Amino acid sequence: MDKMQSPERAPVQRRPLLMATGLLAALGGAGLAWWRFMPGQALAGAEAEFWRLELETPTGQIMQTASFRGRRLLVNFWATWCPPCIEELPMLNAFHADQASKGWQVLGLAVDQPSAVRGFLAKRPLQFPILMAGLGGVDLSKSLGNTAGGLPFTIIFGADGGILDKKIGKISDQNLSRWRDLK
Repeated sequence: MDKMQSPERAPVQRRPLLMATGLLAALGGAGLAWWRFMPGQALAGAEAEFWRLELETPTGQIMQTASFRGRRLLVNFWATWCPPCIEELPMLNAFHADQASKGWQVLGLAVDQPSAVRGFLAKRPLQFPILMAGLGGVDLSKSLGNTAGGLPFTIIFGADGGILDKKIGKISDQNLSRWRDLK
């Protein structure tokens, strides 16, 4: 009878090595994911460029981002085809309702087709303004520090127009809680 061990049962001496290798692989993967979704620095001039934008609303009116300057501003890049984007919209709506009287404004920048956004908003209206960034919204978000180019992407501007914080990925109640206190 052959005394070779089956690959399913590693000898007791190899188990710690296999466990350590698995742990290192998991830590490496977590570190890579953290690094990939960690926002970067905004490109030189990106903040000023943001404040010069003129974008359409879903109804076709032109709105200037400069009209939001002077208040703390939460800007959320989203799309109708992005499940985490859709999941966080009710939280953003509630944040807008709760914080508007405390000097906050929420602004959604839709990285999507106008017809898709209009259809979505007809079924699920939002209380904060939405502007149409289109596919150019990905480049805009990258210039503001969205290194991965993923959605959703949220950026916080202070009343002075400077960037205070940013997040790639779905926001949480903890994010909103922390942002409430930013000046």
